[in-house]
Amino acid sequence: MKHLEELEDKSVYILREAYKNFDNLCMLWSIGKDSTVLLWLMRKAFFGHAPIPLVHIDTSYKIKEMIEYRDRLARDWDLTLVVGQNKEALEAGMAPERGRMECCTALKTRGLQQVLDEKRYNGVIVGVRSDEEGTRAKERYFSPRDKNNDWDFRDQPPELWDQFKTRFEPGTHVRIHPLLDWTEINIWEYIKKEDIPVIPLYFDRGEGLRYRSLGCAPCTTPIRSTAKTVDEIITELRSTKVAERSGRAQDADRGMEKLRKDGYM
Repeated sequence: MKHLEELEDKSVYILREAYKNFDNLCMLWSIGKDSTVLLWLMRKAFFGHAPIPLVHIDTSYKIKEMIEYRDRLARDWDLTLVVGQNKEALEAGMAPERGRMECCTALKTRGLQQVLDEKRYNGVIVGVRSDEEGTRAKERYFSPRDKNNDWDFRDQPPELWDQFKTRFEPGTHVRIHPLLDWTEINIWEYIKKEDIPVIPLYFDRGEGLRYRSLGCAPCTTPIRSTAKTVDEIITELRSTKVAERSGRAQDADRGMEKLRKDGYM
């Protein structure tokens, strides 16, 4: 519990630092467990409400239950929700069948860039964890991008002794990662501790399958698991050797570093 409290305190500190230092701030909400924990922490940091917009990039291929969950929480928690979508690409017939990398680039990366350009957000809070996927271990808590949202993972500011660079050249776009030191087990332990409502897709519903990581329906597959509760998920994670994102097709294609370099979250 003490470790969770330390993680919570640091994340709340990062969120408040971001709110203090960036004049046009938003938070990306993928609807998954990590970004929902981040949203919970945001509400804790600001006394029960989220003072900045929540941006969700809707590819139109998300699992139906994800959109239902998004809309319900947005209503129940009185969230300011900004839904971005690359309508031009969809109207031109973009789909996973055209190639997963092409589809992710058009519907996720370009869709996100369109929202950031339109709204002129200079700071974006993201729920990534360094243990989740290799390129994310190269991030910083405050990670700059250039005016095209490109990320140079070889040129990141040092962050020593909890000293964070929050002042950047005009035109710099900064991604902020309050969950960087959390692990997958930490996330589920915190969900249990706080009784956070997560989407039921994470639990086995009697078929011996559940989702461990959520994305677009055509490119995300469930894992074999009989975990029906948070406690059972935590127990399973303590012994599994299967990668968290093993059910995500773009990871199997080894294209995540390119996607993230080009601006994907």
